[in-house]
Amino acid sequence: MHLSRRKLLTSSLTVAAGTGLLNAMPVARLWNVLGANNKLVAGAIGINGMGFADLKAFLAQPDTECAAICDVDENVLNARAAEIEKIQGKRPAVYKDFRKLLEDKAIDVVIIGTPDHWHCLPFIYACQAGKEVYCEKPLSNSVEEIQLMQKAAKKYGRVVQIGQWQRSDEHWQDAVAFVHSGKLGKIRTVRAWSYQGWMKSVPVLPDEPVPAGVDYDFWLGPAPARPFNRNRFHFTFRWFWDYAGGMMTDWGVHILDYALYGMNVSQPISVMAMGGKYAYPGDACETPDTLQALFEFDGFTLLWDHGIGIDGGYYGRSHGVGFVGNNGTLVVDRSGWEVIPENDNGKPKMDRVELRKGTGKGLDNHMRNFISCVKDRTLVPNAGIEIGANIARVANLGNIAFKTGRRLYWDGTATLFINDQEANEHLKARYRKPWELPMI
Repeated sequence: MHLSRRKLLTSSLTVAAGTGLLNAMPVARLWNVLGANNKLVAGAIGINGMGFADLKAFLAQPDTECAAICDVDENVLNARAAEIEKIQGKRPAVYKDFRKLLEDKAIDVVIIGTPDHWHCLPFIYACQAGKEVYCEKPLSNSVEEIQLMQKAAKKYGRVVQIGQWQRSDEHWQDAVAFVHSGKLGKIRTVRAWSYQGWMKSVPVLPDEPVPAGVDYDFWLGPAPARPFNRNRFHFTFRWFWDYAGGMMTDWGVHILDYALYGMNVSQPISVMAMGGKYAYPGDACETPDTLQALFEFDGFTLLWDHGIGIDGGYYGRSHGVGFVGNNGTLVVDRSGWEVIPENDNGKPKMDRVELRKGTGKGLDNHMRNFISCVKDRTLVPNAGIEIGANIARVANLGNIAFKTGRRLYWDGTATLFINDQEANEHLKARYRKPWELPMI
């Protein structure tokens, strides 16, 4: 008979208390000794894209199992159930309402891969149900939701990993260690960018009937009621403000996160942004295809720059971070990192560092780190709730600056813009009835 992790630890603690083992062993490590043959059981909510990639990374780890999956699209749900059965030899239960999945007491871990506007409620309900949570990035679609999710994770004591898998990619970590060494000299600015040529213009399509097998009203959830349109569904939802924040929050939370990590900072002093639909002014997307956002910090600036449909980024790379120092510039992207020296009268100010390639195993490492933290609570997730919440806030600030069209000054302690009520209105989550923000 299967024993869930919670049931196993309860019975194990009872035995350990009677034998004196608790005095000799940290409780957080009991899983490693007493639960070594027990599988860690997951349920996945939203499994069309990254949610399924995350689940496969989870199942690739030893002693794991998927008990249930949830999606509002039956076509996706049935296809994924069949794929999971091939992977683990057992078909998972299927649900269209995530709340039913959370009722399963055998589930230890919940993987959330829904569109951004559907992260908050499953996340908080999972925490309340005593589940550990792996949630795709960005953490959420509004600063108000982010604050609540952060509060819930702390209140209910859950292990949380946000899907910013570059935090577990060794070459990114090595690049930041080099930045922290001080060899680049004073860093005056940081460039972060994402130019994605494979992301093409989205043509305007007419509204149409809801496809068979799709619970579209549930997919909309707290977002405004709108007729069904394929452009707003599945992958391209990210280009509509109702559900996401465009490239700023899609790629920005990965790239900007490492910019902040390298500089040992969290929240900016001010932000301003300019851009628009310059490349494809007549297509279906709402979010800008071209955008520059400038974040002010104490002693340096951080530039975010994105473009859709072209690959012409900085330093010959379509994406990355450039730490611009007086002695040289470190450039890092998903392929690797290098250092380009500055010259003084023809002489390099520092040694050049040739490209040090990455392994491409960031997601696997990230999931392994998460599972290790679930099993041993003395460990710290590489992209825990504080990291995920902070960069999601920062990315949202960039979008709000774009929407208001002016420089905004930020009070990180109060989590409010200074003397700008209009900008502060953009921090709020607005839910369609009957959905409501939970009370934490």
